[in-house]
Amino acid sequence: MSNRILIIDDDVELCSLVKKCVSQVNLETDIAYTGQTGLLQVMNKNDAYSLIILDVMLPHMDGFQVLSEIRKYSHVPVLMLTAKGSEPDKVTGLSLGADDYLTKPFSINELIARVKSLIRRYTTFNFGDVASILTFKGMVIDKGLRTVHVEDKLVDVTGKEFDLLVFLASNKGRVFTKKQIYTQVWNDAYSYDDNNMMSFISKLRKKVEPNSEQPFYILTVHGVGYRFNKEV
Repeated sequence: MSNRILIIDDDVELCSLVKKCVSQVNLETDIAYTGQTGLLQVMNKNDAYSLIILDVMLPHMDGFQVLSEIRKYSHVPVLMLTAKGSEPDKVTGLSLGADDYLTKPFSINELIARVKSLIRRYTTFNFGDVASILTFKGMVIDKGLRTVHVEDKLVDVTGKEFDLLVFLASNKGRVFTKKQIYTQVWNDAYSYDDNNMMSFISKLRKKVEPNSEQPFYILTVHGVGYRFNKEV
């Protein structure tokens, strides 16, 4: 696994600063100053990156458009940067498959902490010592390939939906509150949003459940949270 990240941001000074800071934690850095250039680098260096830092406010092609294109063929973690602190921008980024969100201005220590956390989680999910394939009744999750099959059909899930499913499935039978799930999967207890979590669960159920109105895999424990069906 490469210890290399890609920064896509048109702020030359910020890119230089971030590159200097992450080099202190042994990360090499590529830089793209436009969305189009960033996409080409991702496509030409498939699987070369362990993280992408992506600015929302880019010329010609904004960060949301870039993220949508990236998610068509890559599950690499994406940390979005923006000068906007509005809730709609955050929800848009997360729904498109962003893994984390940081509002400018930010502290370098916070940036580095999030970068290290995202890379560690991505490495654990994909290259850890735990079994690469999880098999259940009617469902197969391949953590190495980051694929989900239900009744032998490939299910199209986002990177964050996949991480959420893997977390619950790997802890089959255990009950977690929504905040516990958010803390473990998003690794950020301070940005927790109850409605956002329920939205993710709902979207995931619609993709993997035979009947999302009567869930078989992801069960609700009323008044507490959710658990993955221990009987599957």
